[in-house]
Amino acid sequence: MGVPFEDFKFNRQILNAIADAGYTEATPIQQKAIPPILNGQDVMGIAQTGTGKTAAYVLPLIMKLKYAQGENPRALIVSPTRELAMQIEENIKTFAKYTDLRVVVLYGGLGPKTQIEQVNRGVDIIVTTPGRFMDIYLAGHIVTKTLQVLVLDEADKMMDMGFMPQINRILEVVPVKRQNLLFSATMSDKVHSLSANFLEFPTVIEVTPQATPAQTVNQHLYFVPNVKTKINLLKKLLDAEDDVKKLIIFCKTRTSAEDVYKFLLRKYGENGVKVLHANKGQNTRINSINAFKADEVKILVATDVAARGIDVSDVSHVINFDVPVVIEDYVHRIGRTGRAYQSGEAITFCTPAEEYYLDKIQKLIKQTIPVSDIPADVFVEATGFDERQEQAREIDLQKRKENPDFKGAFHEKKTLTQRKKFDAAKAKKTGQQTDKRNKSPKAYRKKR
Repeated sequence: MGVPFEDFKFNRQILNAIADAGYTEATPIQQKAIPPILNGQDVMGIAQTGTGKTAAYVLPLIMKLKYAQGENPRALIVSPTRELAMQIEENIKTFAKYTDLRVVVLYGGLGPKTQIEQVNRGVDIIVTTPGRFMDIYLAGHIVTKTLQVLVLDEADKMMDMGFMPQINRILEVVPVKRQNLLFSATMSDKVHSLSANFLEFPTVIEVTPQATPAQTVNQHLYFVPNVKTKINLLKKLLDAEDDVKKLIIFCKTRTSAEDVYKFLLRKYGENGVKVLHANKGQNTRINSINAFKADEVKILVATDVAARGIDVSDVSHVINFDVPVVIEDYVHRIGRTGRAYQSGEAITFCTPAEEYYLDKIQKLIKQTIPVSDIPADVFVEATGFDERQEQAREIDLQKRKENPDFKGAFHEKKTLTQRKKFDAAKAKKTGQQTDKRNKSPKAYRKKR
């Protein structure tokens, strides 16, 4: 049985906001995290997305701050992506609506002028990405001496994205005496070392085994030979699935996402599909997410920039058009569906060059993903020469990763090419030319 929110020491303003949002019982992470956070302890929470972890720290934070006070921030929440930062800000506004607490969100991709103006008007909670916070801090617009609470959300993603230098700089400029909260979906070595530097005798909360996909998600796997067959299979699945309420299609690269988007655009038009990746302008990205949330479009094509923290209800299906290279992202991708105890479907397409990452994912989640046969009426395309070469090159790189002594299928060809180039250069240097009939060097006799 879940614990009702009434059992926590929240004031009436917070309880009314929780009720307005339609929540009655706390999720496991909320049950375990709220009491120690309210008590002022440092907390480390290991929880996958979709478990309600944002509210697990936002609710006690609002309770601790209570009302607007002074001009400078008293809480700082750091997140890896602008999308997640906006999601957290939305959560705070939802639960703090009966208070006068002021929240400002800071992120790159837009000019800082408006954000600086918001900070200068007075703020209680700053939600930010690491780089933009340091930019505005170094420009002299943020006073940190009043900070009481520092939250690092999605710490593992920040490590993956190379934000460690910025995090260390933030730790240097915030007060030593403060409450620290760190949330992460996985407990990697980097996160472990960060927590050792960052947390003081923390309460560790782990609500699900590390990197475990949500139990409510049904996983399916298709082995496909190439990208064209992926497109054919995608078309078939979309034609066959009447129960697709909302679908996110994840791609490995911006190029792949753009190609899939253009294909679906011909089928569904502007009102049926949106795309989300780092090459899109900030306003376009916000509009795409909002349109998807508001049921204006049914399909969102995205790179992993959207894999975390985008809390969209009723996502019935996730399709991994490409297997993720950062294997932990698999858990986050499929965590977009099956949220709030609803069931969801997660489908993955895997080419021969992606099997290396698939094996690592199955070891990580300690599960074998059930394999489905490609439907008989899906046309399986022959793999073109260029794609075949690209796959072979990729497999060589993977083998070399595992075994540095591995020479690879391309090694011999490369060596022969290099030898030819060397012989030609040597012939040129010694005043020789190449006989075109037998390819052997022939002395060049100067005419007297």
